[in-house]
Amino acid sequence: MTEDGSLRVLSILSRASAVIAEGEVSQLSAQRQIETSEERYLHIIGAKTAALFAAASQISAVVAECNEEQERALEDYGRNLGVAFQLVDDAIDYDSDAAEMGKDQGDDFREGKMTLPVILANARGDAEERKFWKDAIIGHRTSDDDLAHAISLIAKHNALEDTRARARHFAQRAIDAISIFPDSKARRAMAEAAQFAVARGY
Repeated sequence: MTEDGSLRVLSILSRASAVIAEGEVSQLSAQRQIETSEERYLHIIGAKTAALFAAASQISAVVAECNEEQERALEDYGRNLGVAFQLVDDAIDYDSDAAEMGKDQGDDFREGKMTLPVILANARGDAEERKFWKDAIIGHRTSDDDLAHAISLIAKHNALEDTRARARHFAQRAIDAISIFPDSKARRAMAEAAQFAVARGY
């Protein structure tokens, strides 16, 4: 944080560190809480992944001595890219295999994390399905069969498709944010990064 020697960079990173720490605490308090809303979920990822991406993007503007509008645009790019990235990450936990992901499928499920696919499937389910989700999230249904059932419920209610649709929305917002810059190889690369973030399977 101090290596660059810029007080402005230090201020951005220290503020981001505080927000990320707060987001981590918020995520821990939401763990195994079936009543976690989509709004709270988005707040949590906004205070974690998105805050980190936003700070990294904003710092690039500071180092390049961009004007205030450009700095704000790059911060917006990073924030929206971070949300999109995390949404896809949470979808991947339910639709990719371990070899592709580099981690075990269903880790979020077994840890009782209320990610968007679960929030949507639970909200759209009937009483029996909601009972399953409540038991699963508090840690009473964590077997491979339970995971398979969770995946089937998520598929039944189109929760992965809708999670990825939201990710594409945020990715487009990231791309729109940098439209103030002239067309260039760098801008096209940033747009491609946002597109890759939502198209990836790992």
